Amino acid sequence: MPVQWLVDTILSVAFWVLLIYVVAGWLVAFNVVNMSNRLVAVIYDTTSRLSEPLLQPIRKVVPPLGGVDLSAIVLFIAIAFTRNFAVPLIPF
Repeated sequence: MPVQWLVDTILSVAFWVLLIYVVAGWLVAFNVVNMSNRLVAVIYDTTSRLSEPLLQPIRKVVPPLGGVDLSAIVLFIAIAFTRNFAVPLIPF
């Protein structure tokens, strides 16, 4: 099932990119790492550019709860749901 494999691989990569983006954001927000570190800046910028187009539509529907952005959690759940339930239904 090459189509199932491709969709599952894309969703898996999206999951890991989003996870790295969230963790890097926490590390920067809590001053664990400094954005003047070139490697950190490149990782954060790259994952931000890949994740933000997926997170923006969710942010329009799910407002921050007490200042906490829940859009990443919603996207994690959507990716998990799609990988577990929708991908096996792909006929090819």
